[in-house]
Amino acid sequence: MMTDLPLDQVRTLLAVVDEGTFDAAAAALHVTPSAISQRVKALEQRTGRVLLLRTKPVRPTESGEVLVRLARQVARLEHDAYAELGLSGDGEPTRVSVAVNADSLATWFLPVLSRVPEELRLCFELRREDEDHTAALLREGTVMAAVTSSPDPVPGCSVRSLGRMRYLPVAAPGFAARHLGGPLTEALTEVPVVVFDRRDDFQDGFVRRLTGGRSGASALRHYVPTSEGFVEAVAAGLGWGLVPEPQADPLLDAGRLVGIAPGRAVDVPLYWQQWKLDSPALAQVAETVTATAAQALRP
Repeated sequence: MMTDLPLDQVRTLLAVVDEGTFDAAAAALHVTPSAISQRVKALEQRTGRVLLLRTKPVRPTESGEVLVRLARQVARLEHDAYAELGLSGDGEPTRVSVAVNADSLATWFLPVLSRVPEELRLCFELRREDEDHTAALLREGTVMAAVTSSPDPVPGCSVRSLGRMRYLPVAAPGFAARHLGGPLTEALTEVPVVVFDRRDDFQDGFVRRLTGGRSGASALRHYVPTSEGFVEAVAAGLGWGLVPEPQADPLLDAGRLVGIAPGRAVDVPLYWQQWKLDSPALAQVAETVTATAAQALRP
């Protein structure tokens, strides 16, 4: 028979993770650090697993992440229940935490927030993260929903397809004239390239596909970790790059960018993952996200 998990211990674990230390969690919960330590130890004994890495700040183990996610979900359900019973604080808003990749934020996602009915009184907390890594925030329980590139649902989450974000390989006209006159498979391994950050291998993957896996993009690279800044860096001639179609099209029309590999667009499928909770707020956000994505993304 499954052992019950005392909610006070689970909430204490969440407080330690959020606050970063046992002392800070004790101050937040108005108890002694000894009481915090005893609750965490009791929960670890009950589950038979180490739940926290005693670092500074503390970090949950994989098992700890499961319980942190549980604690956040319970808090969400409690808030919704209090609201339905009329027991929530006067005018207290509902917070919805979402992980979103930078390109979605810069192109289609922000209009979602303005289309959610105001009477729901939602406050959004957005976490910017690459679409390949947003699922990790769901697993950790840091966010309750995410735009992700993974169709495989995180445990305890549902998933639905949003559509495809198309990226175009482009460069400034002057850059293309100077550097891309020869065979593209050779040029792109040597000429400057713009990438988002050190985890971004999108441009490398594109070049590997062109060269049959022989090489990635050049080591001459500029790191520009904002979506708008990335586009401007490419348009300024710092290097070539893969730019989201909604951002590239007006610059192509204006002559500030040119395509460098016709017919070689890259489509990235995007998905909406969220906790499996009967939460009216989360359900409304999901419906609005899906409807907006259907208009903004390729099917």
